[in-house]
Amino acid sequence: MNLSFNPRHPPYAEVAVLIKTSGPNALKTLRLTPVADHPTTTLTPAAAAAAKNPAKLTGSVAVLRYLARLAPHPSPLYDEHTLTSHRHTSETDSLLDLLRQHPFTTHHLATLTQTVHARHPQFLVDHAKLLLADYAAWGFLRVHPSKDTATWVAKMDALPECAEAVRVVDAAIAAPPLQTPSVVEVKEIPRISGTNPDENVLDAFRNLIADQIARLAGSDPVFVTSLIEAPRTPDHGDFAIAVPRMRVKGNPAVLAKEYTEKFIPNQYILSASSIGPFMNFKISHSLLNRLLLALISSQKEAFGTNTSGAGKTVVVEYSSPNIAKPFHAGHLRSTIIGNFINNVHVANGWKTITMNYLGDWGKQYAVGYNKYGKEDELEKDPTKHLYDVYVQINADAEADPTIHDAARAYFKQMEDGDEVALALWRKFRDISIIKYQSTYARLNVKFDIYSGESQVAKPMARALALLKEKNLVKDSEGALIMDLNEHKLGTTVIQKQDGAALYMTRDIGAAMERYEKFQFDSMIYVVASQQDLHLKQLFKILELMGFDWAAKCTHINFGLVSGMSTRKGTAVFLEQILEETKTAMHEVMQKNEKKYAQIEDPDTVADIIGISAVKVQDMAARRIRNYDFDWNRMFSFEGDTGPYLQYAHARLCSIERNSAIPINPDADVALLTEPAAEELITMIAQYPDLVKALPASPEPCNVVTYAFKLSHIVSIALEGLWVMGQEKKLAEARLLMYWAARITLGNAMRLIGLTPLERM
Repeated sequence: MNLSFNPRHPPYAEVAVLIKTSGPNALKTLRLTPVADHPTTTLTPAAAAAAKNPAKLTGSVAVLRYLARLAPHPSPLYDEHTLTSHRHTSETDSLLDLLRQHPFTTHHLATLTQTVHARHPQFLVDHAKLLLADYAAWGFLRVHPSKDTATWVAKMDALPECAEAVRVVDAAIAAPPLQTPSVVEVKEIPRISGTNPDENVLDAFRNLIADQIARLAGSDPVFVTSLIEAPRTPDHGDFAIAVPRMRVKGNPAVLAKEYTEKFIPNQYILSASSIGPFMNFKISHSLLNRLLLALISSQKEAFGTNTSGAGKTVVVEYSSPNIAKPFHAGHLRSTIIGNFINNVHVANGWKTITMNYLGDWGKQYAVGYNKYGKEDELEKDPTKHLYDVYVQINADAEADPTIHDAARAYFKQMEDGDEVALALWRKFRDISIIKYQSTYARLNVKFDIYSGESQVAKPMARALALLKEKNLVKDSEGALIMDLNEHKLGTTVIQKQDGAALYMTRDIGAAMERYEKFQFDSMIYVVASQQDLHLKQLFKILELMGFDWAAKCTHINFGLVSGMSTRKGTAVFLEQILEETKTAMHEVMQKNEKKYAQIEDPDTVADIIGISAVKVQDMAARRIRNYDFDWNRMFSFEGDTGPYLQYAHARLCSIERNSAIPINPDADVALLTEPAAEELITMIAQYPDLVKALPASPEPCNVVTYAFKLSHIVSIALEGLWVMGQEKKLAEARLLMYWAARITLGNAMRLIGLTPLERM
């Protein structure tokens, strides 16, 4: 029999099962063949080896079942013939199915760990008897060590068949040379438009694949690069191309085989193989380790950024609260998502201009304030006081409709430029902006420009004149309207009967002024989905007015959030929400007196954790989805929450503090050979791809999901790949890997507007 395997996945369990079922002499009939780029464990039975097309068993689980059945019936490890053994076999199959999962996630590992931990010191299925499940779990946990399973694994290690299996397999791995395809040395990475190996290490590997395959198929390398993806099954390789998507004539399976057989391996791409119409490519992970960690050591907090947007300008309008109303959930969502959109464009090399277009032009301000306004209350909390005035004057107007007439008259005076009418309005606006700026600072948000409806009077007049000149508006009972029914966008009012302008008129004028001033390549409105129709109408009107740049305007929408009130159910202002989250986090922190005493500024840390909780809850799902504001879930340090991300980052910082060795960028990263290390480094390497894809798919949840996955993979690695107590070279290599994970996690957190903490 020949057992081929990847040295990163040693077949300890398979060899131990063979010894158990067939005796130690069976090893004389077994040939162990470690192959550096082998996708999965493969057994060629002795009877099949001589055949022209030998039957093979692929996958560790299939091999284990086969070897267990080699024993005389009934099999001591896998007996399917009695009622009792049938129950044992069923439980064994369940565990084997768990080990066969691709990808094997944190959840799967936790399930296995909990199962072993719960049964210790007994065996997994039959408490007093070894079965196939025990060997399978042991072989897996030897490669994925955990503190919770170390004692159980040691117990299995002591069994004669297991000890012999470890000796034989390790000797086979150590015996030079491993089978590796002959390779040619690449002197220079091909340059392909849309890629940049200097910014993204994975581009180097993809370009080397695309360059060869494009030449073999007579295709465009840019097109071929766009087809490279992760294989459906990780065992198949690191990259894959589906030949049917290449649009070349011929049988896809035949072409896949032809191209991969002609592919010349190199020090980057170790092998190419085909499975049906799919081409799979295996890369050198030792080279990936070296290139990636060198890049992060050089770039640090700039890791993941790129220059794809260099020379382009984007205007991002977001937040846009009304100065006489509370900063409600919709404005909070716009602020969080808009800040993310800005960060994404900065990370992709764009020049960004952030704009807060305030709702600062209303009829109730002065009329209500003349009756209910108090200077001391206004100075103390302008947003809350103006809202109280707003509520009171609107309540009065329910009983006395003439208040609306007075408000409209005052509003018309403001539009006509009456200085007396404008003076009080300016006061409201200026003190409101000062208050907003302090709130935005807590949210880690800054604006380049505070604009507003009040500042577009002249552009609005020009817009109205142009609409009339192009005969795009018509009279309707004294008002001016624009009929967009032929574009399936209904009708919108441009000017009211009394000559007053509306939101649409102001928005048209504002857009015209922005393009004239900034000559933007893109302008993004981050506004709730309730305004979908309004913005579609706006963009269509700009197009009908003859502005080519109308096509550069984009609406990024989002769903509603419900239940955003204080825990006592009272009315909501954002400031109240932030204060309550800070207080709640402070209470949680104080429960751990030892750690709390080490924090220099617990009030600030509590505020940062609280804001992280609010933001991550908001960004955890796709933008357009509605969600319920959940206090209990938000404050949890377990599960996928903002506090958990902060904990994961702080934990990585503590490893650096406690390691007693400095970060060494020249560490020997070739020592990072364990599957957990390979998985972690591969995950880190994917971050630049994520960043580059975000402008076309601006979903904050994609970054949140990545940050959680990275944190979970770090957690798995930390179970077995320790820094402290290791030989210096290995400790340096692992510390550099964890440092790179911390840099990457911190960059992802900053991208979604969080401030990464070093202690908490």
